[in-house]
Amino acid sequence: MNRARSSIRHLVNIYRLGVKELWSLWRDPMMLVLIVWVFTGSVYTAATAMPETLHNVPIAIIDEDDSALSQRIVSAFYPPQFIAPRLVSMTEADRGMDAGLYTFSLHLPQGLQRDVLAGRAPQLQLNVDATRMSQAFTGSGNVQQIVLAEVGEFVQRQRVGTAAPVELAVRARFNPALEKSWFGSLNQIINQITLLSIILTGAALLREREHGTIEHLLVMPVTPTEIMLSKIWAMGLVVLAAAALSLNLVVRAMLQVPVQGSLPLFFTGAALCLFATTSMGIFLATLARNMAQFGMLLVLTIMPLQMLSGGTTPRESMPEMVQTIMLAAPTTHFVEIGQAILYRGAGIDVVWQPFLWMALIGAVLFALSLARFRKTIAQMA
Repeated sequence: MNRARSSIRHLVNIYRLGVKELWSLWRDPMMLVLIVWVFTGSVYTAATAMPETLHNVPIAIIDEDDSALSQRIVSAFYPPQFIAPRLVSMTEADRGMDAGLYTFSLHLPQGLQRDVLAGRAPQLQLNVDATRMSQAFTGSGNVQQIVLAEVGEFVQRQRVGTAAPVELAVRARFNPALEKSWFGSLNQIINQITLLSIILTGAALLREREHGTIEHLLVMPVTPTEIMLSKIWAMGLVVLAAAALSLNLVVRAMLQVPVQGSLPLFFTGAALCLFATTSMGIFLATLARNMAQFGMLLVLTIMPLQMLSGGTTPRESMPEMVQTIMLAAPTTHFVEIGQAILYRGAGIDVVWQPFLWMALIGAVLFALSLARFRKTIAQMA
């Protein structure tokens, strides 16, 4: 009976301390602005302004051949990747490039179709404005692929008897139109869940230390475990709610990105990841003396977690040592869960191993953070 009463008292303390954390967050306007921006504007810009994505790229074409082949090439550049091509003269193209009106100018020489059908190799000139770095780097390869594809198809139709010995049929699964916004938006939500959970829990602990309210907690009949759990459930609830609203309102409604799998299963995985990352945030806050030091620790922590977890670059492309080390990070398994569920519609039979790994990593991080938190409180007492 006494044990039951003690358990209920612990739960009540955790609940009330968590409510206190929510009220403290509500009175912090900068944190509220950060939460709103992270799950709205940041997600939208990551989906629509990815550096490697071509969108409304201006291109000028000098068509001196005026043949069926040159017209095919001109018509191959269309929105949304390219603005409708401007047919200009060589002088106008040079002036437009100098004025920054065009990122690309493509010169189709006279006799292009005749030389191609005769088996000769005519030279096409592509001028690139390299000051527009992202468009220039990605777009030059795209322009080359488009031109070569149109020339190859034109020649094959003209020479009926010379069919290619092998025909490759490419089918893109899970993203048939190869829309990069689908990947960018969902991956940004996964990254922001990690980022915000560490910031909120760490800032909550440092805010109490700076305001002196941590001393008030020390004289109250509460334990360090209750204080930690209250911060974890309160900040985790805020992040989960914000992520759910962002996924449904920004990603699915505004960006029209389809979600393949079960959202309850995904947010269950997110809750496990939050248990680990919020514990990590408390651990970092115990190492820092103020918010400035905490911010520096965040830079050293967040960047590797996001860049090496497999969300930006596939883990298979990383060195084997990096892959092995990052298995100890909860974000690696959360990215695997998020991509499997949201992109490919995977069920629990596919992602149970990452779930198990996140639970184990979360338990270890919680134990380490609790030990460090108790040591910090003992030094303050």
